[in-house]
Amino acid sequence: MTVARDNDLEGQIAEWRAYMDRRPELHGTDAEELEDHLRSRITELTDAGLRADEAFLIAVKRMGSLDELSREFAREHSERLWKQLVLPGEPDASTAARSRRELPVMVLCAAVAALAIKVPSLFGLDLTDDDDGGFYVRNFSLFALPALTAYFVWQRRVGLRVIGALALPFILGAVIANAYPLGDDSQSLALTAIHLPLALWLVVGVAYMGGDWRSDRRRMDFIRFTGEWLIYFSLLGMGGGVLTAFTAGIFNAIGLDAEGFIGSWLLPCGAVAAVIVSAWLVEGKQSVIENMAPVLTRVFTPLFTATLLAFLVAVAWTTSGIDVERDALILFDLLLVVVLGLLLYAMSARDLTARPGLFDRLQLALVVSALIIDVMVLLAITGRITGWGFSPNKSAALGENVILLTNLAWSAWLFLGFVRGRMPFARLERWQTRYMIVYAVWAWTVVLAFPPLFDFA
Repeated sequence: MTVARDNDLEGQIAEWRAYMDRRPELHGTDAEELEDHLRSRITELTDAGLRADEAFLIAVKRMGSLDELSREFAREHSERLWKQLVLPGEPDASTAARSRRELPVMVLCAAVAALAIKVPSLFGLDLTDDDDGGFYVRNFSLFALPALTAYFVWQRRVGLRVIGALALPFILGAVIANAYPLGDDSQSLALTAIHLPLALWLVVGVAYMGGDWRSDRRRMDFIRFTGEWLIYFSLLGMGGGVLTAFTAGIFNAIGLDAEGFIGSWLLPCGAVAAVIVSAWLVEGKQSVIENMAPVLTRVFTPLFTATLLAFLVAVAWTTSGIDVERDALILFDLLLVVVLGLLLYAMSARDLTARPGLFDRLQLALVVSALIIDVMVLLAITGRITGWGFSPNKSAALGENVILLTNLAWSAWLFLGFVRGRMPFARLERWQTRYMIVYAVWAWTVVLAFPPLFDFA
């Protein structure tokens, strides 16, 4: 396998060198010097943990003195990744044509998702009826995410074997969500409604990666995509809220009640369609959104770090433990998830070869603070279980905090080693991307095993 990768790299370098040799402005000695420079950059990047083909693309991108030559070389080679690295913001005719093809496919997938959420009404299941609310709660992700997966299947041109592998989790999720006798007021219904979308979102990730789920870099790309998708989805949600308010207002002004249309059509159809539209915006506006990742993380990381440190100081000053009320524990769990999201989003926007700086030390402080709070939350959950026994909610919270504790603890150790200059940043990135399988296994465990384990309570 290593020999094959080395041969592929040498082939790429040879192709690049042949192109340089054809340039009339470069002499033979110049090309040799540039090739030595290219090889040294590739070696630095592979030592940092990148694959050889990824290191080659990034090394050519960073050879500033060859910008124009690199751009011309990229134009002669149609690989999508090369163009993302060498030609940001400069779409050529083929890229523009592909974008025009993607628009109708995106619209079709969004329309399929919007229509899918209305299909149950043909069988007497009304979205606005409280008695049917449980059905839509546990099936919501099954209306939107299959269409999003289909969009990526088309975009990545994945094979039939991958398509079959992607279909199985959705079929399993649909069977479990509807075959299990989950009462509308049961904890198992709430856990399924929370964990099934997460489990299926990671299936979407396999489609996003084109089936290459073993690649650490592609997993990190999906993490970056998830953060950017959340931004666009939130923006669309806020815009949709304004549209909803105007719709209700202008129709009320002429004596027509639009609440039925809004509740039955506009909100549900718009919500599931926005899932696909947001993904299309992320894919189509890479050059814009890529600038948002480092900005957002550099704004919110210091703020969250200061908040968590202030909380820990307040705990030490007042000698108060965390309130064991369920709502308070949920709030802390959400806080830990946000902190982990900030960490992942910052990592996805970071240069793997850059030396540790002040921002990295801030992130280390954020991780350590979150780790201490997670320990406090675990103690509180353990106290609730000791006093009241196990339940679906408490068991799920216990497992999720143990998973977060493991991630944060090892991340803190790797961050400390990186800040002290004893290990490359790529090790931290690999840890986070490979830990995704733990989230997937846990989410499916909660969906499949928890309801029967707790007698569907």
